[in-house]
Amino acid sequence: MSDSFVSRELASQPQMWRTAAELFPSVASALPQPGERVAVVGCGTSWFIAMSYAVAREQRGHGLTDAFAGSEYPRERQYDRVVAISRSGTTTEIVDLLGALGSQRTVLITAVGDAPAAAVAGEVVELPFADEESVVQTRFATTTLALLRAGLGDDVEALAAQAEQALQVPIADLLDAEQVSFIGRDAAVGLTFEAALKTREAAQFWAESYPAMDYRHGPIAIAQPGRLVWSLGAPPEGLADDIARTGATFVHHDLDPMAALVVVQRFAVALAGRRGLDPDHPRSLTRSVILT
Repeated sequence: MSDSFVSRELASQPQMWRTAAELFPSVASALPQPGERVAVVGCGTSWFIAMSYAVAREQRGHGLTDAFAGSEYPRERQYDRVVAISRSGTTTEIVDLLGALGSQRTVLITAVGDAPAAAVAGEVVELPFADEESVVQTRFATTTLALLRAGLGDDVEALAAQAEQALQVPIADLLDAEQVSFIGRDAAVGLTFEAALKTREAAQFWAESYPAMDYRHGPIAIAQPGRLVWSLGAPPEGLADDIARTGATFVHHDLDPMAALVVVQRFAVALAGRRGLDPDHPRSLTRSVILT
């Protein structure tokens, strides 16, 4: 693994997740409660984490949960609680949205407790231990999801143990690929979008993402030798065989999709190194998008 901020940060995720689980009891009242109608909003990586959580929360029977990109939130709709995710707390769409939702109960999950978004949120859950120097997000996003999954009753210690396994999964034989498509089901769909984004951000590499069942409906047409189809979580029955017939390489690790995302992060950083890129300073990107 390269000696970059992002490499060190992604390697710290098992401990970050454990710290989030320890924090959970003290912030539980600020987070969604069973039976509430909840919206979760974010931009980029934070939106994809919101998508994963929204599906998981509904599947656990905790209540209706919608996920929106910050710019696409339907402001005329009413929820019992709106959760905003923003690592820096400076993203323009999130600051503006929280400022406009004064009549609704809002909570911001952030790494920076005195950021502009915190000033307009009803409640703030701060994760300063998970903040990052790298532009490319890894540990803040997954630590936020670990915290939210703790609220669903998930065993975060078991997830952290799987993340430790993910740090040891061999990836060298994947680095010669010319393209990768990430697929997943249910709560993993949002994480496949994040996997593809991470690969594009860090390595300027052609990466796509799809719900696994929908992959047959067109995207499989680009599968061929030299390309990867990477499943976060178990694939639908028969899909691995369909991919094998294209000559593409099917990739799957027996890990929770959140832990499997750690393998993808390592892949993205290693690809960046292979391509002579600096994963800490991706092209055209900054730590936060602040519009003027």
